[in-house]
Amino acid sequence: MSIRWRDAMQRALYGPGGFFVSGSGPAAHFRTSVHASPAFAAALVRLVEQVDAALGHPRVLSVVDVGAGRGELLRALSAALGAARPSARAGSPPAAAPPSAPVPLAARVRLTAVEKAARPDGLPERIGWVDEIPAGLTGLLVATEWLDNVPLDVAARAGDGWRYLLVDPATGAETVGDPVGPADADWLERWWPASAAGADETDPTGSRHPVGARAEIGRTRDDAWAEAVRRVDRGLALAVDYGHLRDGRPVDGTLTGYRGGRQVPPVPDGSRDVTAHVAVDSVASAGATVAGCAYDLVSQREALRALGADGGRPPLSLATGDPAGYVRALAAASAVTELTDPAGLGGHWWLRQPVGVDPASFMAR
Repeated sequence: MSIRWRDAMQRALYGPGGFFVSGSGPAAHFRTSVHASPAFAAALVRLVEQVDAALGHPRVLSVVDVGAGRGELLRALSAALGAARPSARAGSPPAAAPPSAPVPLAARVRLTAVEKAARPDGLPERIGWVDEIPAGLTGLLVATEWLDNVPLDVAARAGDGWRYLLVDPATGAETVGDPVGPADADWLERWWPASAAGADETDPTGSRHPVGARAEIGRTRDDAWAEAVRRVDRGLALAVDYGHLRDGRPVDGTLTGYRGGRQVPPVPDGSRDVTAHVAVDSVASAGATVAGCAYDLVSQREALRALGADGGRPPLSLATGDPAGYVRALAAASAVTELTDPAGLGGHWWLRQPVGVDPASFMAR
């Protein structure tokens, strides 16, 4: 039976036996910045330090990873921060320090993964594992390639206006369903303009969207990001994802699938990732409304370079004095180059939303 894409994605990705809750996890199927290089985690450590300073070094600094996979990013952050003691487990208070001695960040940070899958075996005890974003956070909330997997509806332009597309979960075959509801129609009017469809002529309804044009209705992503920002009392919410802006929405959308390291058709049967690019400006606007504060939106290339990951080639003089060191430095630079390549991971968007704090100290470029 055919159903709306939003319902099909929810079942395929997060239902019983769904893609993200069963098996070995997403890392076995596609490569993200988290998996590409330790330089990504190293840059986030620097961002954590900036957020900590902007907050005045709070007694407990939360770092929450939304859509944590199998905990890969938090494992890397934990190692980089040196938070190796049992007292650093999420939710436990830091040990007292003499009044004159500052408490190290490693002793104050609380790492928490948010994921629908069960806690993986072997995850360090100090990393918390929950299935919903906790409230009242002071620190950094990070969502790396989470929003692209928030289920959404897909619409097609018919002769009488936008209609939902229905999909057969077993085959991926699509049919045209009912007219879109008022809230989704308003979202399309504001955030998916006719220019994105490449239309040159009006259809019978007077719209410049041609009959057959597709659109991915990002209202559910807006709501998800707004709720994530709402869980932060003070600090920074960071979303890292691939996406597009209002004046450059892709013709016919971006819905696709990934399985076993290959791009495949987006059949929502639970055997593969089903994903669509994020309307990042719409998401950003929703978060800013909740936070009451302006957001910052830059490419990953720009963001990582500002955090010290520039991918520069090591000096040739190092090859003479320390050949092994030169090889290691060259490999590290190559990994950073992958993270900052504007045609690849470097083209991802970094959406930074401050909450209850002066953003200048960790958003300056």
